[in-house]
Amino acid sequence: MSHAPVPDTLWFTRCPVPTATGVAADRGWLAAEFAPDGIAVRSLQDDDPGADRAAHFTHALPGLFREGGNVPALWARSRGERTRLVGLTWIEEHQAVLVAPGSPVRGAAALRGLRLAVPRHSVPIDFWRAMALRGFEGVLASAGYGLDDAVLVDVPADGHRGQWAAELDALRRGEVDAVYVKGALAVEAARRAGAEVAVALDELPDPAHRVNNGTPRPLTVHQDLLDRHPELVDRFLAVLLRAADWAAGEPAEVARILGAETGAGAEGVAGAYRAGTHRTLHPDLSDIRLDLLARQEEALRAHGFLPEAVDVGDWADPEPLRRAHRIASAAGLAASGPRRSTA
Repeated sequence: MSHAPVPDTLWFTRCPVPTATGVAADRGWLAAEFAPDGIAVRSLQDDDPGADRAAHFTHALPGLFREGGNVPALWARSRGERTRLVGLTWIEEHQAVLVAPGSPVRGAAALRGLRLAVPRHSVPIDFWRAMALRGFEGVLASAGYGLDDAVLVDVPADGHRGQWAAELDALRRGEVDAVYVKGALAVEAARRAGAEVAVALDELPDPAHRVNNGTPRPLTVHQDLLDRHPELVDRFLAVLLRAADWAAGEPAEVARILGAETGAGAEGVAGAYRAGTHRTLHPDLSDIRLDLLARQEEALRAHGFLPEAVDVGDWADPEPLRRAHRIASAAGLAASGPRRSTA
């Protein structure tokens, strides 16, 4: 065990999507785990205005655990931040290409030659733009085409309120033919706009065509915390495994938590996340997930989002999650005797 001073605070951050981190926070289990050590566990999203919310993207906070989109996570690592990848989830989340009401466009092949909305936000890492490019790229690839087979239309998004607002406004004005959206709020935004689904990416059979910011979704920690206090990292991850186990048996509660996490209503949550989502919150570092993340890294670099290459294999450290599984297993046996895993 490290002799470095124990931190008085651990931080966590997550995106407004299904995560074991969000479930554990809702249940109060993260705070309870570390309270006996005198360690506070605080959220970047929920804390006071003094919280460094930019760290959600930069990960420039050594005591931070992040479960969120892979575009900022890869970008932070690419910029030289000493993070480590300790888990990946793959959660099918509503991804769609929308077209204007009454449009005859249906199917991936029909996007060839169309004007595709690509938003531009004035932020350090424009993950919205990356998502649109990768979404369209995956759809076109599924039909044997590439982005060069369509017309990419820049859509300035600064000043628009609400996710996808700039793109849907451009669609309504007839400036573009198709818009990429994802998530629970996208279901509600599409309904308000009267937009129609031309392609549901969830239904594309090859997962490589569904790779995007949230698929796969990384769980990262800072190397400094791993070096100085690996036992804290292991315990934190063990709580997430416990939360994922609990979620697997609580679909209604997970739906409630998702509503709070995403800010969407029941219709948006139900439309964005297929039945069984509550059983898919366990992180792992399987070869297939690492390979899909490596494909994402290559594409993001090709599109200019990453200043330097990220070797996904070198970035990943499977040991903390392995140790966390041992902790979670021992805790489960101590509490209730031998039981069948729900992972």
